[in-house]
Amino acid sequence: MKINRPGVLLTLLYKLGILLVNVLQQLKTRIPQAWRKPLLVIGIILLVVVWSDYMRVLNRPLIEDDQPQTYVVERGSNLTRIVYDLEKKGLIERPRYLLLHARLHGSANQISTGEYHIRPKQTAKQFLQQLLDGKVIQYALTIVEGWSFTQFMTEVRQNAYLQQTLQGLSDKAIMLKLGYPEQHPEGRFYPDTYHFPRGTPDVQFLQRAYRAMQNYLQQAWQERAIGLPFKDMDEALVMASVVEKETGLASERQAIAGVFIRRLEKGMRLQSDPTVIYGMGKRYQGNIRRRDLLEDTPYNTYRRSGLPPTPIAMPGKDAIHATLHPLEGDALYFVSRGDGSHYFSATLEEHNKAVIKYQLKGRKKSFSSFDAKSETAKPETAKPETAKPETAKPETAKPEQ
Repeated sequence: MKINRPGVLLTLLYKLGILLVNVLQQLKTRIPQAWRKPLLVIGIILLVVVWSDYMRVLNRPLIEDDQPQTYVVERGSNLTRIVYDLEKKGLIERPRYLLLHARLHGSANQISTGEYHIRPKQTAKQFLQQLLDGKVIQYALTIVEGWSFTQFMTEVRQNAYLQQTLQGLSDKAIMLKLGYPEQHPEGRFYPDTYHFPRGTPDVQFLQRAYRAMQNYLQQAWQERAIGLPFKDMDEALVMASVVEKETGLASERQAIAGVFIRRLEKGMRLQSDPTVIYGMGKRYQGNIRRRDLLEDTPYNTYRRSGLPPTPIAMPGKDAIHATLHPLEGDALYFVSRGDGSHYFSATLEEHNKAVIKYQLKGRKKSFSSFDAKSETAKPETAKPETAKPETAKPETAKPEQ
């Protein structure tokens, strides 16, 4: 609540003047005529003195040096406790003046818990306004696009400004705490930078990020392109997570999404490295080998048709938008050029040539790209044995299997 300073001060002065006049009127019959004028003058002088002291206290800087300080309002504190604590710390005098100033505005108990900056030369009146406005110090935590839930919770648990209540709990127990016991947590939290005051419970932080994802996903789902092969927005979220992990360039997101959606529509397997990596879990050490592609896990899209059972990461809004508005075309394959971009192909023959050019450096090494419905794994030569950190976008060939 913004304090209307001129109006309030004039009103207070007027009321004090009326009070003085009323007192003199009551004493009129008891005070000799000769004393009345001197007493009125003395009363006015006292009023001016009190008013001047009141204004001096309100406009006096809390700290005189150039070093800012932090003042903490503990949970359950009210304004009375705060102003007397400020007096105890030597930051203000006459705490009753601040109480009077706040109560004139009906805001004496509207104080938010948290940390407050006391700036150099900031007056008691300005700091009081800051308290009444609830302008607490905010801390930031960023959820990065493409993070797994494990990476996300590692950051949450290491954050010194959040109140930790989820330490030691399993993913399932965390979702139970959030009120969604039947949901897998992967991909359910919206990547963004969140600001919060010290002491915010971690459960509250997670609920906020969860609601943000639900709100954005619902809005995006309502505005989706016509004819997409998704039964519901949860399936779209799964696909968006794959697009997020596959995309090295933002400009290619819609093209990548278009390839995967056309493959779904044609009954072709997605053949996405990030899904294999997710299914490997902690066993993934930077390389995908032939035996990993042969391993039948629920997330191995070289071995299984359709979408993975859950998202594999937290997709950002751009990946979600690309998934719900894919680029039209006929491309069914893509292969890394080695510079972060991809070459897209509509036919298997064209794709195999691109693999030789960009992945095998022009060498016509023996390899095959099999039909997508075949149970035969893609040969090892089509997947270079290069290190690939978990959060990196795969830069490997995509010959069809």
